Amino acid sequence: MNILIVLTSHDTLGNTGRKTGFWLEELAAPYYALKEAGANIVLASPAGGKPPLDPKSDDASAQTDDTRRFKADAAANAQLAATVRLDTVSQADFDAVFYPGGHGPLWDLAEDRNSIALIESFIAANKPVALVCHAPGVLRHVKNTDGTPLVQGKRVTGFTNSEEAAVELTDIVPFLVEDELKAKGGVYSRTDDWGSYVVTDGLLITGQNPGSSAATATKLLEALSRSN
Repeated sequence: MNILIVLTSHDTLGNTGRKTGFWLEELAAPYYALKEAGANIVLASPAGGKPPLDPKSDDASAQTDDTRRFKADAAANAQLAATVRLDTVSQADFDAVFYPGGHGPLWDLAEDRNSIALIESFIAANKPVALVCHAPGVLRHVKNTDGTPLVQGKRVTGFTNSEEAAVELTDIVPFLVEDELKAKGGVYSRTDDWGSYVVTDGLLITGQNPGSSAATATKLLEALSRSN
């Protein structure tokens, strides 16, 4: 079982001068859930090399058992420091793809032609695609083979408007994940802010927030077991 994890290369939070990137828990929790299920994991990012870590996700208040485990894992950190360039990976080499969030993906992966084409190719090949927190926003330009938005008519979730307001970035991000999924015709649902919530619709698996990361990976594994 080969699984691709796609991380952001974007490190700037709009024009605030503050840093962003990927959210550590949203990598660490799925990384171990998938690895312990026997997956071979490849990490990729648009620029390759070491992707930027959102410093907020490294705060003491954001730490979990999985993040502490990841930070102490030399092999995992070596892999993270050497992500492959997104334009060099092929859907044919993988059984599924997972996108962690953090705010970074809203700037780069949401507009990245390689990412858009990659997701479209996974869906066309009948392989599952999982995204958590802000990462469902990278679906904004992804289309079905008939040219309609991938999320149109599909049940989806992602970081809520109220969660974005709570972190005081509503006016900083290029778009709001909840609004964008709805605008593209997604059948959006959610649970309470910061609660774990995952929606599966066919090959598409979306999680609401950082606390949904492990559950999103579990749903991805379930989708893989159904397809086998």
